[in-house]
Amino acid sequence: MLDVKVRSRTAVQHRNRKFLITFSKVALVFALIFGIYVGGRLAAKRFFLDNADYKLTNIEVQTDGTLQRDQILSVASLHEGENIFRVNLARVHDRLQELPQVDEVEVVRKLPGEIDIRIVERKPIAWVTSEKQIADPFASDAAFLVDARGVLMKEKKLLPEYLGLPLVLGCGSESLEAGKTIESAEVKAALELLRLSTRSFMQTRFQVREIDVSKGYCLVVTDKNHSKVTFGFDNLDLQLQRLEQFLIYSDDAHREIATVNLLVQRNIPVTFAKSPAEVINDTVQPAESPRVMKA
Repeated sequence: MLDVKVRSRTAVQHRNRKFLITFSKVALVFALIFGIYVGGRLAAKRFFLDNADYKLTNIEVQTDGTLQRDQILSVASLHEGENIFRVNLARVHDRLQELPQVDEVEVVRKLPGEIDIRIVERKPIAWVTSEKQIADPFASDAAFLVDARGVLMKEKKLLPEYLGLPLVLGCGSESLEAGKTIESAEVKAALELLRLSTRSFMQTRFQVREIDVSKGYCLVVTDKNHSKVTFGFDNLDLQLQRLEQFLIYSDDAHREIATVNLLVQRNIPVTFAKSPAEVINDTVQPAESPRVMKA
Protein backbone atom coordinates (compact mmCIF):
# COMPACT_ATOMS: atom_id res chain seq x y z
CA MET A 1 0.00 0.00 0.00
CA LEU A 2 2.81 2.37 0.92
CA ASP A 3 4.64 1.55 -2.29
CA VAL A 4 1.57 2.53 -4.37
CA LYS A 5 1.33 5.93 -2.68
CA VAL A 6 5.01 6.65 -3.27
CA ARG A 7 4.74 5.76 -6.95
CA SER A 8 1.61 7.90 -7.35
CA ARG A 9 3.32 10.89 -5.74
CA THR A 10 6.35 10.42 -8.02
CA ALA A 11 4.14 10.33 -11.12
CA VAL A 12 2.42 13.58 -10.12
CA GLN A 13 5.75 15.28 -9.54
CA HIS A 14 6.96 14.07 -12.93
CA ARG A 15 3.88 15.42 -14.69
CA ASN A 16 4.24 18.78 -12.92
CA ARG A 17 7.89 19.01 -13.86
CA LYS A 18 7.09 18.17 -17.47
CA PHE A 19 4.34 20.81 -17.57
CA LEU A 20 6.66 23.45 -16.10
CA ILE A 21 9.35 22.67 -18.66
CA THR A 22 6.88 22.86 -21.55
CA PHE A 23 5.35 26.08 -20.21
CA SER A 24 8.81 27.60 -19.77
CA LYS A 25 9.73 26.76 -23.35
CA VAL A 26 6.52 28.27 -24.73
CA ALA A 27 6.93 31.38 -22.59
CA LEU A 28 10.53 31.72 -23.73
CA VAL A 29 9.49 31.48 -27.40
CA PHE A 30 6.80 34.15 -26.93
CA ALA A 31 9.29 36.33 -25.04
CA LEU A 32 11.80 35.99 -27.88
CA ILE A 33 9.16 36.82 -30.51
CA PHE A 34 7.98 39.82 -28.53
CA GLY A 35 11.56 40.94 -28.03
CA ILE A 36 12.33 40.62 -31.73
CA TYR A 37 9.12 42.53 -32.57
CA VAL A 38 9.84 45.38 -30.15
CA GLY A 39 13.49 45.46 -31.10
CA GLY A 40 12.62 45.48 -34.79
CA ARG A 41 10.21 48.38 -34.33
CA LEU A 42 12.75 50.34 -32.33
CA ALA A 43 15.46 49.62 -34.89
CA ALA A 44 13.17 50.58 -37.79
CA LYS A 45 12.16 53.76 -36.01
CA ARG A 46 15.75 54.69 -35.24
CA PHE A 47 17.41 53.69 -38.52
CA PHE A 48 14.59 54.45 -40.98
CA LEU A 49 11.51 56.35 -39.71
CA ASP A 50 13.45 58.89 -37.62
CA ASN A 51 16.56 58.92 -39.79
CA ALA A 52 17.18 62.34 -41.35
CA ASP A 53 18.91 60.64 -44.28
CA TYR A 54 15.49 59.39 -45.47
CA LYS A 55 13.78 62.75 -45.48
CA LEU A 56 11.70 63.39 -48.60
CA THR A 57 13.64 66.06 -50.47
CA ASN A 58 12.37 65.72 -54.05
CA ILE A 59 8.94 64.91 -55.54
CA GLU A 60 9.14 64.39 -59.29
CA VAL A 61 5.79 64.85 -61.08
CA GLN A 62 5.26 63.95 -64.75
CA THR A 63 1.93 64.27 -66.53
CA ASP A 64 0.91 64.46 -70.17
CA GLY A 65 -2.09 66.74 -69.66
CA THR A 66 -3.32 69.84 -67.89
CA LEU A 67 -3.11 68.76 -64.23
CA GLN A 68 -0.91 71.13 -62.26
CA ARG A 69 1.84 70.02 -59.87
CA ASP A 70 0.26 71.83 -56.89
CA GLN A 71 -3.09 70.17 -57.57
CA ILE A 72 -1.50 66.71 -57.77
CA LEU A 73 0.48 67.13 -54.54
CA SER A 74 -2.58 68.50 -52.74
CA VAL A 75 -4.73 65.53 -53.73
CA ALA A 76 -1.92 63.09 -52.86
CA SER A 77 -1.25 64.84 -49.50
CA LEU A 78 2.48 64.77 -50.21
CA HIS A 79 4.91 67.27 -48.67
CA GLU A 80 8.66 67.57 -48.88
CA GLY A 81 10.37 67.15 -45.52
CA GLU A 82 8.40 64.15 -44.26
CA ASN A 83 10.04 60.75 -43.88
CA ILE A 84 9.92 58.79 -47.11
CA PHE A 85 9.00 55.55 -45.31
CA ARG A 86 5.97 57.17 -43.69
CA VAL A 87 4.42 57.78 -47.13
CA ASN A 88 1.75 55.20 -47.99
CA LEU A 89 2.29 54.72 -51.72
CA ALA A 90 -0.92 52.71 -52.19
CA ARG A 91 -2.98 55.49 -50.61
CA VAL A 92 -1.27 58.13 -52.78
CA HIS A 93 -2.01 56.02 -55.87
CA ASP A 94 -5.69 55.56 -54.98
CA ARG A 95 -6.21 59.27 -54.25
CA LEU A 96 -4.76 60.29 -57.60
CA GLN A 97 -6.65 57.57 -59.47
CA GLU A 98 -9.92 59.05 -58.17
CA LEU A 99 -9.35 62.26 -60.17
CA PRO A 100 -11.67 62.23 -63.22
CA GLN A 101 -8.81 63.41 -65.48
CA VAL A 102 -6.50 60.54 -64.51
CA ASP A 103 -6.42 57.40 -66.65
CA GLU A 104 -3.25 55.75 -65.30
CA VAL A 105 -0.97 56.60 -62.38
CA GLU A 106 2.35 55.21 -61.14
CA VAL A 107 3.98 56.11 -57.81
CA VAL A 108 7.59 55.02 -57.19
CA ARG A 109 9.75 55.44 -54.06
CA LYS A 110 13.45 56.06 -54.75
CA LEU A 111 15.81 55.95 -51.81
CA PRO A 112 17.02 57.87 -50.02
CA GLY A 113 14.67 60.84 -50.52
CA GLU A 114 12.70 60.90 -53.79
CA ILE A 115 9.17 59.94 -54.88
CA ASP A 116 8.27 59.88 -58.59
CA ILE A 117 4.68 60.32 -59.79
CA ARG A 118 3.83 59.59 -63.42
CA ILE A 119 0.30 60.30 -64.65
CA VAL A 120 -1.38 59.53 -67.96
CA GLU A 121 -4.43 61.76 -68.30
CA ARG A 122 -7.62 61.00 -70.13
CA LYS A 123 -7.76 62.55 -73.60
CA PRO A 124 -11.02 64.43 -74.24
CA ILE A 125 -12.60 63.63 -77.60
CA ALA A 126 -15.81 65.68 -77.29
CA TRP A 127 -18.01 67.94 -75.18
CA VAL A 128 -21.24 66.55 -73.73
CA THR A 129 -24.16 68.65 -72.56
CA SER A 130 -27.86 68.26 -71.80
CA GLU A 131 -28.51 71.53 -73.66
CA LYS A 132 -29.81 71.42 -77.24
CA GLN A 133 -27.77 74.45 -78.25
CA ILE A 134 -24.62 75.87 -76.69
CA ALA A 135 -22.53 78.77 -77.97
CA ASP A 136 -19.40 78.44 -75.83
CA PRO A 137 -18.73 75.17 -73.94
CA PHE A 138 -15.77 76.86 -72.21
CA ALA A 139 -18.12 79.24 -70.42
CA SER A 140 -20.94 76.76 -69.71
CA ASP A 141 -21.37 74.88 -66.44
CA ALA A 142 -23.59 72.41 -68.30
CA ALA A 143 -20.82 71.25 -70.66
CA PHE A 144 -18.41 68.44 -69.75
CA LEU A 145 -15.42 67.01 -71.55
CA VAL A 146 -15.63 63.28 -72.22
CA ASP A 147 -12.98 60.72 -73.17
CA ALA A 148 -13.33 57.68 -75.44
CA ARG A 149 -14.46 55.50 -72.52
CA GLY A 150 -17.29 57.87 -71.65
CA VAL A 151 -15.77 59.36 -68.48
CA LEU A 152 -16.88 62.96 -67.88
CA MET A 153 -14.35 65.62 -66.85
CA LYS A 154 -14.23 69.24 -65.75
CA GLU A 155 -10.81 70.73 -66.44
CA LYS A 156 -9.50 73.64 -64.37
CA LYS A 157 -7.18 74.59 -67.21
CA LEU A 158 -8.83 74.57 -70.65
CA LEU A 159 -6.58 74.22 -73.67
CA PRO A 160 -7.37 76.02 -76.96
CA GLU A 161 -7.72 72.70 -78.81
CA TYR A 162 -10.67 71.78 -76.58
CA LEU A 163 -12.73 74.47 -78.29
CA GLY A 164 -12.53 72.57 -81.58
CA LEU A 165 -13.83 69.30 -80.13
CA PRO A 166 -17.23 68.03 -81.36
CA LEU A 167 -20.35 68.81 -79.30
CA VAL A 168 -22.71 66.05 -78.19
CA LEU A 169 -25.98 67.88 -77.56
CA GLY A 170 -29.26 66.96 -75.88
CA CYS A 171 -28.07 64.32 -73.41
CA GLY A 172 -31.07 64.59 -71.09
CA SER A 173 -31.55 60.91 -70.26
CA GLU A 174 -29.13 60.97 -67.30
CA SER A 175 -27.48 63.45 -64.95
CA LEU A 176 -24.02 64.67 -65.88
CA GLU A 177 -21.23 65.15 -63.34
CA ALA A 178 -17.44 65.01 -63.35
CA GLY A 179 -16.01 61.53 -62.77
CA LYS A 180 -19.15 59.75 -63.89
CA THR A 181 -19.12 57.27 -66.78
CA ILE A 182 -21.83 57.85 -69.38
CA GLU A 183 -24.41 55.04 -69.51
CA SER A 184 -26.94 56.27 -72.07
CA ALA A 185 -27.06 54.31 -75.34
CA GLU A 186 -27.31 57.44 -77.49
CA VAL A 187 -24.11 59.03 -76.11
CA LYS A 188 -22.24 55.72 -76.30
CA ALA A 189 -23.30 55.51 -79.95
CA ALA A 190 -22.10 59.10 -80.52
CA LEU A 191 -18.68 58.28 -79.04
CA GLU A 192 -18.44 55.15 -81.17
CA LEU A 193 -19.31 57.21 -84.25
CA LEU A 194 -16.51 59.66 -83.41
CA ARG A 195 -14.08 56.76 -83.08
CA LEU A 196 -15.11 55.19 -86.39
CA SER A 197 -15.09 58.49 -88.28
CA THR A 198 -11.36 58.96 -87.68
CA ARG A 199 -10.52 56.60 -90.56
CA SER A 200 -8.30 58.11 -93.27
CA PHE A 201 -10.90 59.25 -95.82
CA MET A 202 -13.68 60.09 -93.36
CA GLN A 203 -11.35 62.03 -91.06
CA THR A 204 -10.60 64.58 -93.77
CA ARG A 205 -13.90 64.56 -95.68
CA PHE A 206 -16.42 64.18 -92.85
CA GLN A 207 -15.32 66.14 -89.78
CA VAL A 208 -18.01 66.02 -87.10
CA ARG A 209 -18.89 69.30 -85.38
CA GLU A 210 -22.15 68.44 -83.57
CA ILE A 211 -24.10 65.31 -82.68
CA ASP A 212 -27.67 65.85 -81.52
CA VAL A 213 -28.88 62.86 -79.45
CA SER A 214 -32.04 64.51 -78.11
CA LYS A 215 -34.42 62.47 -80.29
CA GLY A 216 -33.48 59.32 -78.39
CA TYR A 217 -33.64 56.99 -81.42
CA CYS A 218 -31.05 58.48 -83.79
CA LEU A 219 -27.99 60.70 -84.09
CA VAL A 220 -28.30 63.90 -86.11
CA VAL A 221 -24.73 64.79 -87.07
CA THR A 222 -23.56 68.13 -88.44
CA ASP A 223 -20.15 68.25 -90.10
CA LYS A 224 -17.76 71.11 -90.85
CA ASN A 225 -19.59 71.85 -94.12
CA HIS A 226 -22.95 72.07 -92.30
CA SER A 227 -24.18 68.82 -93.85
CA LYS A 228 -26.72 67.03 -91.64
CA VAL A 229 -26.54 63.23 -91.54
CA THR A 230 -28.98 61.06 -89.58
CA PHE A 231 -27.56 57.81 -88.17
CA GLY A 232 -29.16 54.92 -86.34
CA PHE A 233 -27.47 53.51 -83.23
CA ASP A 234 -26.63 50.11 -84.73
CA ASN A 235 -24.19 49.10 -87.49
CA LEU A 236 -22.48 52.47 -87.52
CA ASP A 237 -19.60 51.14 -89.58
CA LEU A 238 -21.95 50.07 -92.38
CA GLN A 239 -23.76 53.42 -92.27
CA LEU A 240 -20.43 55.22 -92.57
CA GLN A 241 -19.56 53.07 -95.58
CA ARG A 242 -22.81 54.16 -97.28
CA LEU A 243 -22.10 57.79 -96.38
CA GLU A 244 -18.62 57.45 -97.86
CA GLN A 245 -20.17 56.40 -101.19
CA PHE A 246 -22.40 59.48 -101.20
CA LEU A 247 -19.48 61.76 -100.36
CA ILE A 248 -17.42 60.32 -103.20
CA TYR A 249 -20.37 60.83 -105.58
CA SER A 250 -20.87 64.44 -104.41
CA ASP A 251 -17.15 65.19 -104.82
CA ASP A 252 -17.17 63.78 -108.34
CA ALA A 253 -20.28 65.85 -109.12
CA HIS A 254 -18.78 68.96 -107.48
CA ARG A 255 -21.79 69.26 -105.20
CA GLU A 256 -22.14 69.53 -101.44
CA ILE A 257 -24.50 67.25 -99.49
CA ALA A 258 -27.10 69.09 -97.41
CA THR A 259 -28.89 66.15 -95.73
CA VAL A 260 -28.69 62.35 -95.68
CA ASN A 261 -30.95 59.98 -93.75
CA LEU A 262 -29.08 56.72 -93.15
CA LEU A 263 -31.88 55.28 -91.03
CA VAL A 264 -33.39 54.13 -94.31
CA GLN A 265 -31.84 50.89 -95.56
CA ARG A 266 -32.61 51.41 -99.26
CA ASN A 267 -33.51 54.38 -101.44
CA ILE A 268 -31.78 56.70 -99.00
CA PRO A 269 -33.10 60.28 -99.20
CA VAL A 270 -30.37 62.82 -99.98
CA THR A 271 -30.52 66.57 -100.61
CA PHE A 272 -27.73 68.71 -101.99
CA ALA A 273 -26.79 72.23 -101.02
CA LYS A 274 -27.32 74.90 -103.64
CA SER A 275 -24.37 76.53 -105.31
CA PRO A 276 -23.87 80.29 -104.85
CA ALA A 277 -25.23 80.90 -108.39
CA GLU A 278 -28.36 78.88 -107.60
CA VAL A 279 -28.91 80.80 -104.38
CA ILE A 280 -28.71 84.12 -106.23
CA ASN A 281 -30.99 83.03 -109.08
CA ASP A 282 -33.43 81.02 -106.99
CA THR A 283 -35.80 83.68 -105.67
CA VAL A 284 -39.17 82.13 -106.41
CA GLN A 285 -38.52 78.42 -106.79
CA PRO A 286 -39.62 76.17 -103.85
CA ALA A 287 -37.08 74.29 -101.78
CA GLU A 288 -35.56 71.20 -103.35
CA SER A 289 -37.33 67.93 -102.57
CA PRO A 290 -35.19 65.14 -101.16
CA ARG A 291 -33.53 63.10 -103.85
CA VAL A 292 -33.70 59.33 -103.48
CA MET A 293 -30.42 57.50 -104.01
CA LYS A 294 -29.43 53.87 -103.64
CA ALA A 295 -26.39 53.00 -101.56
